[in-house]
Amino acid sequence: MTFKFLAAGLCAATALSAGSIALAQAAPPAVTHGAPIAGLCVVNLEQVVGGSTVGKFLQTRLQQIQQQANAEVSGENTALQSEAKALDAQRATLDQSTLEQRAAQIQVKGNALNRKVQTRERELQLTEQKAVGRVLQEAEQPVRQAYQQKGCAILIQHSAVLGIMFNPAMDITPQVVTALNAKITQFAFDRERLDQPQAAAPGGAPPIVQTPSTPRPAAPAKK
Repeated sequence: MTFKFLAAGLCAATALSAGSIALAQAAPPAVTHGAPIAGLCVVNLEQVVGGSTVGKFLQTRLQQIQQQANAEVSGENTALQSEAKALDAQRATLDQSTLEQRAAQIQVKGNALNRKVQTRERELQLTEQKAVGRVLQEAEQPVRQAYQQKGCAILIQHSAVLGIMFNPAMDITPQVVTALNAKITQFAFDRERLDQPQAAAPGGAPPIVQTPSTPRPAAPAKK
């Protein structure tokens, strides 16, 4: 029996778009820039998330959550593999019916574990999305502040610039990161849960169920 472990799936949830962050932080080839365009400003939001104190905390916390999820399914997988090996060792001493029954039980457990792995992957993706969204939300005020201090007339994301080439004098990212670091350094969050029942509405009110309206009888045909 084989089991597709989390591995890259869960690691991807903690990378915080690692590929794009790495590209954003990589030094571009040396070019000669023209004079900065008055009123035109550029911001690198990926660098704001990846380079800020709260963004680095976010990555560390996501790695912790990933390790917890890995440990959870790894323990179940180890127990399931041991059960499968034990059954294989008893193959010669068991009648065919018993062997097939126990093998089917192990298969059911394996299928359930695979579903759990897929759920954990979705949970980690959702956790990352919400956490990054929180950082970007916290960065809104620093972005506005840097925009006004710089006297910008228009602000564009650096990835929208062809070849990501622009005069650094138009880049407000460093000011945004500095202001964000002064505003927030961390916040509490846990893994999102997709396998828990939804909480009941306050006061125990039953959910609203919409039922189709009764069709109106057709008018009698005129003679």
